Amino acid sequence: MANTTILLREDIDNVGGRGEIVKVKAGYARNYLLPQGFASLATKGNVKQIEQERAALLKRVAIEKATAEAQREQMESLTLEFVRKAGEHGTLFGSVTSMDVAEALQKKGYEIDRRKIVMKDAIKETGEYTVNVKLHREVTLAVPVTVTAEGGSEPEAKPDRKTKKEAKPAAEEPKAEAPAVEAAPAEAPAAEEAGPAAEEAAPVADDESAAADAFADIEEGGENTEEKPAE
Repeated sequence: MANTTILLREDIDNVGGRGEIVKVKAGYARNYLLPQGFASLATKGNVKQIEQERAALLKRVAIEKATAEAQREQMESLTLEFVRKAGEHGTLFGSVTSMDVAEALQKKGYEIDRRKIVMKDAIKETGEYTVNVKLHREVTLAVPVTVTAEGGSEPEAKPDRKTKKEAKPAAEEPKAEAPAVEAAPAEAPAAEEAGPAAEEAAPVADDESAAADAFADIEEGGENTEEKPAE
């Protein structure tokens, strides 16, 4: 598809800023940007006119940027607080949206288009957040936002997944008593002590057997001695 060269009269997301000369799809320019007055068609025949318009737009952009920077300095100390009904673990019965933020800013004396309030998702839980307010294409203000539950009660802390994992060893603590059963081997030394005693007893039995044999030899010798006079 053919492209068309245009001069942007307004800031267009993903296209360009006011006063910039860009190329876009011909259909996009013809069906949306030109009819809405967001751009002017740039051709060889109106180059001079486009340059004059562009100079005026850039001057306007500079003024708006300076104004936005001054506004940001004025709003730097600004904080927003919201009180909402909340359930367990701080989950809101509803949410805080960009429209809520715009209304809160309006109450403080600042008229900000809600489309300039950058929020990826609405706030659905109590806590502290930061909401960006786009005062200008190149100037952004970060606004601290606090959401609390009605009644001022602190929401219950959400269970930590790590806590569940740490709880498992506690259930296994009774197993620590198992080593007490191993006390039985302590009696083994007694049996081992009995071993040497038994070994010591064995020589005594051997000595008694040897003594009996010797006594028998003596008796036999005595009998032989008594038989000699008979001759």
